Amino acid sequence: MYRIFALTLLVLAGSLPAQAAPDGARLYARNCAACHGENGGGGLGVPLSLPSFQATVSNDYLHKTIRLGRPGRVMPTSALPDADIDAIVRHIRSWNKAPAPQFSATPVKGNAGRGRVLYAERCVACHGADGEGGKGTGVTFSRPRDLPIMAPALNNPGFLAAASDSMIKKTLMNGREGTPMVSFLKQGLKEKDIDDIVSFIRSFEKSPRSMHAGVLETEQAVLTMDSPYDLKTTIENVKQAASSNNFIFIREQPLNHGLTPTGQEDPHQHIIYFCNFSMLNAALATDPRVGLFLPCRITVVEQNGKVKMMTVNPKRLSKIFNNAELNTLCDEMTKHYLAIMEEAAI
Repeated sequence: MYRIFALTLLVLAGSLPAQAAPDGARLYARNCAACHGENGGGGLGVPLSLPSFQATVSNDYLHKTIRLGRPGRVMPTSALPDADIDAIVRHIRSWNKAPAPQFSATPVKGNAGRGRVLYAERCVACHGADGEGGKGTGVTFSRPRDLPIMAPALNNPGFLAAASDSMIKKTLMNGREGTPMVSFLKQGLKEKDIDDIVSFIRSFEKSPRSMHAGVLETEQAVLTMDSPYDLKTTIENVKQAASSNNFIFIREQPLNHGLTPTGQEDPHQHIIYFCNFSMLNAALATDPRVGLFLPCRITVVEQNGKVKMMTVNPKRLSKIFNNAELNTLCDEMTKHYLAIMEEAAI
């Protein structure tokens, strides 16, 4: 009987359809192409198909970079399953026939103090005095057009966690043809000099500057406030409060407008749109993805005889978009939202 049962299980298992392997090309197009180019030619992001890049990064580095991102910069973290990330890495490797390099995890032993001096002489112009990356480094969506590639922030915790010492060393030794990154060996440095620079770069891990200075404490996703007034009065109060806070009223409509036939919208849920164009321009110049949440809006809902105002918490944008430059704008916008709702509830 047991043999018959076991045989039945084997037959059933064999009849189940095999799970399709993740499609790396499709995953790359969906998650990476906007910044790195459809065929890895680069743009805002690093040109991943560049032979000199592929020759100096390991698959482990690519996987960790996708997973960890670059806190405080445009490159976001990823919650994709490991199998999907591995599929993206394989797709990236398909642009280059050379085998992926592998690097030792053994730390490079050098003199960080001497490396600091060499770093100041050789690296500061592109990577910044504190490894912050200098100008045009991916903090925003713009960079000087005379830079063919954006110099990475060497003090970034995502970079330091993804890159081994030996990988950094090989990059310094060989350079990256097609980018401003030159070979330090060809520039006359000795291997010991390069070890010293690597040790100094690794010392950024122990510096507060290596952490994303703008990382916010956990913020609630939605700002909410009760209104002592009825729905209609609260809506009018929000409009007036927005105006007194230098925002221009755009429109007001039922929350499910366009989702249901005209005349059948929910009368107990309304959304009010308004805008401060100066703040709008500043936000879009900092990170165009903010447009997904614009114009500004507050939703007013009546439920069980109580009226509540609510809106997305702008401070969460910094976490969602992984862009430290948004912090100041998000803080300011959060204050405006709270001021508008508080004034509407007076």
